[in-house]
Amino acid sequence: MGGIIYLRLKKQLSVRPNAELKVKDIAYISGPEPLVNKVKNTFVYQITESDQTVSVIDGFVVVDQLINKFQDLDIQHIGPNQIIVHIAKQKKRPSVILVAFIWVLLFIGSAMAIMNFHYDVSMEEVQEKLHYMLTGKKKSNPLWMQIPYSFGLGIGMILFFNHLFKKRFNEEPSPLEVEIFKYQQDLDAYVTDKENMLNSLHDTNK
Repeated sequence: MGGIIYLRLKKQLSVRPNAELKVKDIAYISGPEPLVNKVKNTFVYQITESDQTVSVIDGFVVVDQLINKFQDLDIQHIGPNQIIVHIAKQKKRPSVILVAFIWVLLFIGSAMAIMNFHYDVSMEEVQEKLHYMLTGKKKSNPLWMQIPYSFGLGIGMILFFNHLFKKRFNEEPSPLEVEIFKYQQDLDAYVTDKENMLNSLHDTNK
């Protein structure tokens, strides 16, 4: 039974160690339903210990396996050329003491950074001058201005990162999430290029 199957690899996939990957796990499949059912359960790759934490599967390899097994099908590969498979290792529960230590360390570091910034820009003098301009009286440490400013600083940071614990205020990504996304893209590109280079060296040595 001939026909056309359209295959589009997923960009990323997270699996457990020693997982057996089938076509339906790594790709989206489109075509007549009987043909899709015929292809989707085809074995593609076995995760092994040598893969460590990441493995890259090339779309050409998948298409080649399907053509060899289903010679009557026309396999059309569209979309990404490779899929990055992340192998999720079993994670141990972090120590409460370690988490608390890191939290305190970050808190102290952030507080020192904010205080040093305010010292560099002479924020106290600026607030005293603002108090004089608004009231006509000179006063050191105008608390009516400094206390709301402190609360506003914290609220501003929460709104900037668009998170309060697990609560998100809107669907717009925060600058931190955007930077993490860019970092992940660069990391995926590096892993893919490194895998391609290793495969090229392996083919050359054959």
